[in-house]
Amino acid sequence: MARRIEVALKDGVRDARGERIKGEVEHFLHLAVAGVKTIDVYTVDALLDDNELRKAAAEPFCDPVIQNWSIDRPQAAGFDFLVEVGFRPGVTDNIGRTAREAIEYITGRPFRDGEGVYTSVQYLLTGKLTREDVERIARDLLCNTLIQRYQILDAGEFAAKGGVPVTVPKVTGETRGRVREINLEISDEELLQISKEGVLALTLEEMKVIQAHFRDPAVVAARQQIGLSSKPTDAELEAIAQTWSEHCKHKIFSGNVEYVDEQGNREQIKSLFKSYIQRTTATVREQLGGRDFCLSVFKDNAGVIKFNDDWSLVFKVETHNSPSALDPYGGALTGIVGVNRDPFGTGKGAQLIFNTDVFCFADPFYAKPLPTRLLHPRRIFEGVVEGVEHGGNKSGIPTVNGSIVFDDRFAGKPLVFCGTAGIMPATINGAPSHEKHINPGDLIVMTGGRIGKDGIHGATFSSEELNENSPVTAVQIGDPITQKRMTDFLLRARDRGLYNFITDNGAGGLSSSVGEMATECGGCRMDLARAPLKYPGLDPWEILISEAQERMSLAVPPQHIDEFLIMAKRFGVEATVLGEFTDSGIFHIVYDERTIAYLPIDFLHEGLPPMELRGVWEVRRHAEPQPEVKADYTGELKSLLGSLNICSKESVVRRYDHEVQGGSVVKPFTGIANDGPSDAAVVRPVLDSFEAVVVAHGICPRYSDIDTYHMTANAIDEGLRNYVAVGGSLELVAGLDNFCWCDPVKSDKTPDGEYKMAQLVRSNKALYDYCTAFGIPLISGKDSMKNDFYDGAVKISIPPSLLFSVIGKIEDARKAVTMDAKRPGDIVYLLGKTANELGGSEYYALKGFIGNKVPQVHAAKALQRYRALHQAITAGVVASCHDLSDGGLAVAAAEKAFAGGYGISLDLTRVLKAGNPAEMTDEVLLFAESASRHLVTVHPEQREAFEAIMSGNCFASVGVVTAEPALSVTGLGGEVVLKGSIDEFKEAWQSPLREL
Repeated sequence: MARRIEVALKDGVRDARGERIKGEVEHFLHLAVAGVKTIDVYTVDALLDDNELRKAAAEPFCDPVIQNWSIDRPQAAGFDFLVEVGFRPGVTDNIGRTAREAIEYITGRPFRDGEGVYTSVQYLLTGKLTREDVERIARDLLCNTLIQRYQILDAGEFAAKGGVPVTVPKVTGETRGRVREINLEISDEELLQISKEGVLALTLEEMKVIQAHFRDPAVVAARQQIGLSSKPTDAELEAIAQTWSEHCKHKIFSGNVEYVDEQGNREQIKSLFKSYIQRTTATVREQLGGRDFCLSVFKDNAGVIKFNDDWSLVFKVETHNSPSALDPYGGALTGIVGVNRDPFGTGKGAQLIFNTDVFCFADPFYAKPLPTRLLHPRRIFEGVVEGVEHGGNKSGIPTVNGSIVFDDRFAGKPLVFCGTAGIMPATINGAPSHEKHINPGDLIVMTGGRIGKDGIHGATFSSEELNENSPVTAVQIGDPITQKRMTDFLLRARDRGLYNFITDNGAGGLSSSVGEMATECGGCRMDLARAPLKYPGLDPWEILISEAQERMSLAVPPQHIDEFLIMAKRFGVEATVLGEFTDSGIFHIVYDERTIAYLPIDFLHEGLPPMELRGVWEVRRHAEPQPEVKADYTGELKSLLGSLNICSKESVVRRYDHEVQGGSVVKPFTGIANDGPSDAAVVRPVLDSFEAVVVAHGICPRYSDIDTYHMTANAIDEGLRNYVAVGGSLELVAGLDNFCWCDPVKSDKTPDGEYKMAQLVRSNKALYDYCTAFGIPLISGKDSMKNDFYDGAVKISIPPSLLFSVIGKIEDARKAVTMDAKRPGDIVYLLGKTANELGGSEYYALKGFIGNKVPQVHAAKALQRYRALHQAITAGVVASCHDLSDGGLAVAAAEKAFAGGYGISLDLTRVLKAGNPAEMTDEVLLFAESASRHLVTVHPEQREAFEAIMSGNCFASVGVVTAEPALSVTGLGGEVVLKGSIDEFKEAWQSPLREL
C-alpha cells in the first residue's frame, strides 16, 4: 500500500517558492491572489515499516530547522483552493529516483521491481478565486500538461475527503513482446495517415520508398526464412522513421537544391553539407598544410582538434528547441546533459571541461495574446534557465560562455543551444584517442539510465513544426546524477582499454546508437528483452526508440566483459549486455529470441533518396527612418543599454557555476566589480600548464531580415573578434556551425518556402566564403530545420539563425586580456572603420525599423588586423580590449567604462570612416554596428610599441580613459553630444532583467 509523506515549512518561515508563484499568477494571468504556500509530497510505494518511513521523512526528506513532516496526515490548512501537481505515468521523476536511493541507503536494501517513490507539489491558494481561475492557474502556470497531471480541491472537498487521495502514477501492465504488423498496401492518403498518427515525420515519397522495399521479392524471401511476413513490424517502421528523420539524417542539408538568384541565374547544388560545410574544412586544411590541427571532423559525435602534443580538444554544440518549447525545464536540462555525452562519446571518450549556452527567447514581458498551446515566453525563459542550471551544475562542469537573444518571433519556438568541450589524451594505450572501431563478435552493451516511455519519438517530433498534437512522450527528462556516475566509470574503463567503441544513446535511442554502430562492422543482433526498464508496460518498439541522454552504447570485446561489468557495479552504474555486433549486413532485433526487426543496413542508412528542393532569392527592401541630427544622444544610449539584447544577463549567468574544476581564467564577468561583460572565456583544462582553451561565439539573427549572407558573415566575424579580443591564437582556431531555420520546404503551410530555402543557400555560401577567408576549419555542427509553430490558423516562424562557435587556444593564459578600462590616462583606440551600416541594428530596432544597410565584413583586412592585435596582446602592450557589436561604439565604450570603474572621453572626428562622407553623422558613428572593430586601451608608455605593431592597419586614437567616472563624447561639430555618469549607464544596463 502506498504511503504519503508531506513536508511543509514551519509557521513563520518564508515560502519563497510560494511568493514566486504568487507573483507569476499576478504578472502572467492578471489574477489577484492573497497568498500561495507550498508543500512537498513523497508517495512511497514500497514495503516499508513505520520506523523506516519515519526515518526517511525525518532525515533525507526534511530540514528539521525550517520544515515539519507527516506520514499519511495532510498538513494543508487555511486555504481556499489546493492544487497538487505531479508527473504523469512514464515520465522521469528525478527527485523521486533520488528519494528512492536515499531510502535504500538508510534501510540497507534495494527496492524491488515495481516499487518506487513519486513526488508532487501542493500549492495552497488563498484569495477571491473561482474554480475556473484555479483551473487556469493550474493549466497555464503550475502544470505542463504534456508531462504533468494536476488535481484541484477546494477547502470543502479537501475536508470531506480527509486530504488528497493517494495516487501512484505508475505505468501498469507487462511487456509481452507485443508486435504489430503494418499493412502498407493501402492508398497514399492512408500511408500519410500512418506517418501522422505515429509521429513518424515521413513524407508520402518516403512512405512509398518503404512500401517498395517491402515489396521487393528478395526482401520478402529473406524475411520468410526468419519467420517474418512481407509487412513491416511496428519496430521496423519506427526504426526507419528515426533513422530517416530530419533530426538524424539532415535531409534538407543533404538534398539536391536548385538555386535561383535575383537575376534569374540557376545553380544546381548537390548537398549543402558537402558543397559548403565539408568543402570549407577541406579547403582550409589544404591552406594549413603541415600546420593542420584537425584530427576528426564530421564523422563522430563531436569535432576533435589537436590542443598540444599530449592532449586533444573536443567540442560540440547541440540544440533542444522543440522539447524546450513543450517543457522548458526538462527540454533544456536534456539539452545540456545531452550535449555533454557528445564529446564524451567521441573517439574513446573525453573528459568534459566546460559548457556553453545560447538562448533565443521572445520578450519575457510579452503582453500580447498567444495561441493556446504556446507557453508564455517568461515561463520558457525561467524553465530553460533552470534546466540548464540544474543539468550543468549537478554534473560538475563549469558554464563559461553564452548569451541570450530576444525576438518575439521566438515565441513560436525558442532556440536552446548547449555546447560542451572536453579533452582526452592524444593517445590511449598506444593508439590515437580519436579513433575507434568495432569487431564482429564485440558485445552490445548499454550503460547508464534505464529505458522508459519518456523520450519516445524525440527525433521525429523534433523534425516537425510544433503543433497542437506534439506528443507528451517526446520530452525526455535528463538525469545529470546518473550521467555523472556513468562518465566517471567509463573514463576509467576507457583507460583500461575495456571497450572498442562508444556512442551516445540520444535521439532515436538504441535504434540510432546501435544502428549507427552496426555500420562500422556490418551488422548486429540485439535482444530487447534484456534491456533494463524503468517500469513494466513497454512494447518492444518503445524499448528500441526511447532516448535518454544519460545512457551510452558500447562495443565491448568478450574477453573484457566480466571486468567491465564488475567495474560498473563498483561505481553504482547499471550495465547490460544486449547482443553482439556481426558482419551479416542486417540490423537484426529480437525480443526474447523472436525476430521483430530485420532490416538491411544499407537500406536503413542509405535507402533514403535525396530531397529535391528549390530556392528563389529576392532582394527585399525595408523602410528607412529619417536621419536624426540631435544635440544630445545620452537618452538613446541609456535606452539601448536597457534593451533586452544589450542589457546585463547577470541574473541568469550567476546561476551557473563557472568556477568548478578550477580552470576558469577569463570568466563571464570581469572588471572592478566583476560585473562587466566578457567577450570570450579562457579556461585552463590542465591545471599544471598555462596553455588554455579560448571559446567564443557570434549570433545575429536580426540581420536575416535583410540578407542571410551578411547575417552569416557577421556571425562568423563576431565569434572570431570575440575570440581575438581576449588573446585567442589565430594559428589554432576552429569553428562550429549551428543552423536553426524556419521550414524551408514549400508547401501549403509554407508558401514562402522557396525564399526561405534561398536564405539557407545564401547563408551556406557565406559560411564557405568567410571561413576560408579567415582560415577557420569547421569541425562539427548541427542543423534544426523546422522551427515553426502552426496550429492550423496561426503560424509563427523564427528568424533564420546561425550560431557560430569559435574554439582554439592561447599559449599562455597569463597574457589574456579583459574588456574593462584599467587606469586613467590610458589611450583609447578604435580598430577598424565605421560605415553607415545601421540596417538590422539595435538602434533601428528601438525606432521600430529594420533598414537595409546591413554591416559588411571585409575578411582580408579584418584578418590582417586581428593578427596584428593578437601580436600586440601577446607582447603585453594592450591593457584592455572589447569588441564592438550590438549598439556600436557608444555601447562598447559605456560597457568598457563602467566595467573598469573609470570614465572615457571620445572624439568622433577621430574615428576612421568608410563610405560616403556625407552619410557620416554623430548618429551613425555612435550606433552603427560595422563589423570587425575593437575598442582597445593602451598605457601611454606602450603607445609607440602598440602603434608599431598595428602599422599598416586601420586604427585610430579616439579618446582617453578619465578619472572622472563619466562617458563623454564630442561630436563631429565639436560639441559634446553624449555625456553621463558611468553609474547611470550601468544602472540602465543592469536593471531590466535584474529580478528575473
